Amino acid sequence: MPWPEKKPPESDAAEKKTLGKGVFRKCDGCGETLASDTFVANHEVCPQCGRHHKLGAAGWRGLMLDDGVLDEWDGHLEPSDPLEFADDKTYPERIAAAQRTSRAKEAAEIGRASIHGEPIAWAAFIFAFMGGSMGSVVGEKIARLFERATAERLPVVLLQASGGARMQEGILSLMQMAKTVAALERLKAAALPFVSVLLHPTTGGVAASFALLGDVNFAEPGALIGFAGPRVIESTIRQKLPAGFQRSEFLLAHGMVDRIVSRLEMKAQVATVLGHLGSRRDRDRANGHSG
Repeated sequence: MPWPEKKPPESDAAEKKTLGKGVFRKCDGCGETLASDTFVANHEVCPQCGRHHKLGAAGWRGLMLDDGVLDEWDGHLEPSDPLEFADDKTYPERIAAAQRTSRAKEAAEIGRASIHGEPIAWAAFIFAFMGGSMGSVVGEKIARLFERATAERLPVVLLQASGGARMQEGILSLMQMAKTVAALERLKAAALPFVSVLLHPTTGGVAASFALLGDVNFAEPGALIGFAGPRVIESTIRQKLPAGFQRSEFLLAHGMVDRIVSRLEMKAQVATVLGHLGSRRDRDRANGHSG
């Protein structure tokens, strides 16, 4: 029996093209593989199932702020090493690495911006910088945000995405919880609105301080929000936690957040709330009330 004839190649192997790494991505929710550009164009929300993937601070500026413009405040502040902390690396080495990867000097940005033409004081955590952890500089920037907003009569919109207090600064990190909340109380005493937006994840000392003290608390779908992690809680109370514990939907059902909002609708929702709260603030000022 004769061998079958070998079919010649239809194209030259030299003409074959290889797609570069990162051209396609798989959704963490539905598992669908889509072009990376599709996720970018949709602000990192899967168009198939609506799963929200992480969006960096620059992406949030483009999504929420008019023309994506932020007049940054206190951008020069950088962390020091008050405890001379070291594990397998020194704290300054970790800071330098975080600054290179995140292209930011610290884990939060603050400044003046506008949403639909209305001026606001804006802050957003930068999760790429050491998990958005709150050390002395982050606490100082959030406190200054509230204080400057109070002085300039601006409502505050604050986006949280944080692993909590920064262990490399020890008790100095925990002290930021009290400092930021004290500054927030002065903002509230001036009858100025505070809209808190809880992203994935919002945990530890950030969740235990100002994150859940907004006049309105919005949360993204499926965001992890809580103080200690579920495994720590289960090992402490020696009980199995309910399904979905510490997720946005669980917190909404138990009255901890006011509304779960898709990222694609967040700007409109925040603008609507600020309009209502701003009207109330203006009435209070006209009537001579400070709170």
